Parts: sequence; structure tokens; C-alpha cells
Amino acid sequence: MSSLRDRINKLRSTGASEPTPAAREAQAPAPPETVRPEEKEAQHVVKKQKISLGREQYQELKRSIHGKLLDALDLSILSEMKEEEVKEQIRTVATRLLEQGSVTFNRRERENFVQEIVDEVLGFGPLEPLLQDPSISDILVNGAKQVYVEKEGRLFVTDVEFKDNPHLRHVMDRIVSTVGRHIDESSPMCDARLPDGSRVNAIIPPLAVDYPVLSIRKFRKDALSVEDLLNRGTMGADVAEVAKACVRARLNVLISGGTGAGKTTMLNIMSAYISHRERIVTIEDSAELQLQQPHVVRLETRPPNIEGRGEVTQYELLINSLRMRPDRIILGEVRGREALDMLQAMNTGHDGSMCTVHANSPRDALARLETMVAMGGHDLPQSAVRQQISSALDVILQMQRLPDGTRKMTYFTEVLGMEGEIVTMQDIFRFERKGVGKDGESLGNHVATGVQPRFLDRLRAAGMNLSPAFFMPRK
Repeated sequence: MSSLRDRINKLRSTGASEPTPAAREAQAPAPPETVRPEEKEAQHVVKKQKISLGREQYQELKRSIHGKLLDALDLSILSEMKEEEVKEQIRTVATRLLEQGSVTFNRRERENFVQEIVDEVLGFGPLEPLLQDPSISDILVNGAKQVYVEKEGRLFVTDVEFKDNPHLRHVMDRIVSTVGRHIDESSPMCDARLPDGSRVNAIIPPLAVDYPVLSIRKFRKDALSVEDLLNRGTMGADVAEVAKACVRARLNVLISGGTGAGKTTMLNIMSAYISHRERIVTIEDSAELQLQQPHVVRLETRPPNIEGRGEVTQYELLINSLRMRPDRIILGEVRGREALDMLQAMNTGHDGSMCTVHANSPRDALARLETMVAMGGHDLPQSAVRQQISSALDVILQMQRLPDGTRKMTYFTEVLGMEGEIVTMQDIFRFERKGVGKDGESLGNHVATGVQPRFLDRLRAAGMNLSPAFFMPRK
């Protein structure tokens, strides 16, 4: 708990111990099912706990208790205690200080008040209830008074607030300091990661014109299973069975989609089918993959330090990974000059490798790869680049976030090869939309196109004996 001592000393020395706002209930009620997505920005999913004090009185009481608490804590003892013991010590001292005052709270109010004190000292202040809510996937803070969350693919406004923008900046500083970064006018943008793996982006004025902005993509502690995706309709049962066979047969897979389409989730699902006898090297900007195999080596990029030095890119990690005797390489997202080396790795003994790319269709995904190879400074003719792409990739899984917030695999596409100067493909499955339901939900199902994939022979050679009926349209 040495970091606790540093944190409390910093709070005491800087005076940046701004308290959190009025108490919030951590558990958020679900929005009514009849509310359409476009109306839901008015639905509050984190409600304020009613208090018996006025707002200013409540804030003043918190300042007083917070300051007395820091004076009452014995840092030498706390530094030797476990985190839960420290939390209990803070609760005990804060409760005693509150009882010594003239303000009387009921039990619920007192518990919320003390919890906010704990969150402010040890956690990330008003964000803690949202970070602890497993149903929330994203937290979006637009200045001190506007906090949104994403639940089940839809955005909702909350009643969570910071006291003011300096209070928000203080919490942002606390977050980025956990990874040795800082954010100020000379460096007004910062990417960071919370201790639980959640991804954070922070940007402040003057780049954020009106107020500091904080975006948090929460890390799922329990990875979704293929059954979860089937239950959600992300893909059909036949699609899942063919995808499983493709991974087992060591086909190279590219997962394409826009922001928030579910690419990383699908990559996690696909990687679960890899044999436990293989050595897997993963490369990511921010480690999110949750592979369960015993022989996994995780590599993560490193941003430059304050002086602008020490950066380690995906390209450098990919080159290094080729010397690590991987059976498969999983690249979290192809986004730059590493594209050509990833394609070459897929072509030279690392069959079954996987990666994702930001693109809106399978054809767009190929164009994106081609552009990234060209921007990487590789002096190759267009035909040679396309030949590399067509020979490296076997399957493209296209993910899309639909208007109702749900994620679907919209295309399961096979890469066939070259015809003249064009990379040819064929769709094996697609998501067939059938309109919108009464509650705004997207209706549809996954259907086979009737095309027999050319990779069927490779599946059979690997012992994956899928019936041709998998690929026939169902009536």
C-alpha cells in the first residue's frame, strides 16, 4: 500500500481533495423497454440518493470530514495493511468523525457519504460506482456535469457529477499517473489504462474546446463465450460451427468492423478454439485479450515518455515476435506499417494467425490493408501487395454495430485469390435484415448463401468433417 501513502500525501500537499457530489446509488435501474434508442438520452440510469442537507451544506461537510480524515489517518500503519483493511479503517474513522458532528444522517445516507469518502481517497471519486457496475461497458465524461454510460450497446445519461472541472482534472491526473503519464497544456492528450485493464483516453483544453473529456472503455473481467454470442444473436449456430472449424484447421482470419462493433470480443471468441498445445504470441496496444491457453506470450506497445523517447510500436513487437517461435500470432489491430509483416507472417509458417482491422465491409478491409502497406513506405507494386493479401487471408468476419446497439457478424466471407488485378471473395454467410421491431430492435437472422467454400477441403484434411448442409440456405 505504498501508493496509498503517496496518494494521501499528494492530496494533503496539493489540497486537491475535492469531494464527490451528492450520493449515488451504484445499481442502475434498467430503462423501460418501450423507450426507443433516440429517446433514451433522457433516461437516467444512475439516480441520486436523496439527502437531508442542501447541496452546498453537503459539499462543505464532505470537505470538513475529508480534511479531518487525512489528519487522523496513521500513514505508517496504513502502508502495512491490505487494501480491504485500509478501506475498513477509513470507513471507521470517517463514520466516527461524522457522528461527532452536528449533522444527523439516516443509515443509508451515512453509508453513501462514507463510501464517497473512501472512493475519493482510494479510488477515482464519482466514477467508482460506474466502474463497479458490470453492466456498463463505456463511461463518457463531458466536463464535470455530464456523464454518459453505455449499457447493452446504448448510451444513457447518468446523474453522476464532479464538483467542478478542476475536480474532474484531479481525477484524470490520478488515472494517468497510475501508468506514469501526465496531462497538461504541453501534453493535452493521454491514453492510459486502469489497474483492471480498462482503456482510458483523456483530452483537455485547449484541444477539448469546452471542458476536459474522459472516455473509459471498461475491461470485462469475465470473457464472453460463444454461447453468449449465440444467445444475443451476434452469430448463428451454423456460423459458429464453421468459424470453430476454420480456427482448428489453422485458416488465417481477419476480423473487420467499425469502432465498438465487437471486433475484440469476436477475436477472443475465435482464439478460444486454438489448441492448448500451441504457442501463441499476442500483440496489442492495450492488453485486452483473455486467452485461456497455457502457452500464451502477451506483448504490449509502449508510448513515448515525457521526453518523447522510449516508444515501442506494434511493428517492432511483431518483428520481435517472429524470433519467438510462435505457432500463431494474434495482432489486436492492424493499423500501420506492421500490415505487410503480418501478411508475410501468415504466408510463412504461421498459419492460423488472426488480427482485426477498422473497416466497414470485407472489400473495404482489403483496401485498408493495401493502403497501410503503401503508407508503411514499402516500395511494392499494387499487384504484389494484392497478391500478398489474397494469399495470406482465408476468411474475413465482418462485425457491425446496428442502430439498436446490438452487434452482429454481418458477413462471413472467404478470400479466394486473384483474378487479374482484383482480389476475389465470396460470402458464405450473411446477416439478413428483416426490418425493425416495435421497440426499435433490429430484426433478422444469419443465413447461408448456398455457396460451398473452397476451404472445405482444408477443413476435412484437418479432421473437421462439416456437412455440406451447413452451407445450404434453410427454409
